[in-house]
Amino acid sequence: MEQLSHFGEAWVKAWNAHDLEEILSHYDDNIVFYSPVIKRINNDPSGTIRGKENLRAYFSKALVAYPDLHFELYHILEGIQSVVLFYKSINDKLSAEMMILNEKGLVCEVRAHYK
Repeated sequence: MEQLSHFGEAWVKAWNAHDLEEILSHYDDNIVFYSPVIKRINNDPSGTIRGKENLRAYFSKALVAYPDLHFELYHILEGIQSVVLFYKSINDKLSAEMMILNEKGLVCEVRAHYK
């Protein structure tokens, strides 16, 4: 459980530092990422990104589009090989990201939710 708390804190720290390589270090090469924001920004009805290099391109756009990006972590909800990070995201939106971790402790699937 402590490991998942550390994971969540390190993930937010990487985003707040705008450190793309550190952000990506949390994800598996075969990541599948679902988000309504992907649907809008990438004009993709499925709202899905597959693969770390595609995720790199998407996150790079986000860091350029939001140079003052800063996440505020509210809660880390721990599960079985999964974690939900509940935080304040861009434009003060509430976000909950459900992340499935593989045997290496890397994120292999994300389902992002916003309010």
